[in-house]
Amino acid sequence: MAEEFEVGNSEEFERMISNGDIRINRALVRTVLKNLKSKKRHHHALSVICINDGEIYDVTIDKKDFQHTLETTLPKYEKEELYEDCSKIVEALEYLKKNKKK
Repeated sequence: MAEEFEVGNSEEFERMISNGDIRINRALVRTVLKNLKSKKRHHHALSVICINDGEIYDVTIDKKDFQHTLETTLPKYEKEELYEDCSKIVEALEYLKKNKKK
């Protein structure tokens, strides 16, 4: 199940992204790890509920972006000292590289 974030408005969510909020990264990584072997192309990662706007934004991740997502997120996990999760990310990257379609 995708994670849900409640924010005041879309600008607040954009600030979360700009500031590299670890909760967004965690939602994306969990989605990737859970769907590594899936045949589906797009996976629902999170929903953003904007209280003031009355809008809901669903964020999906394309299977083609799994490797890039993990590679860019790994340093953030290291900075947060989430080492157990780092090892899962490294294993997933190895799996993706090994099973990359040529």
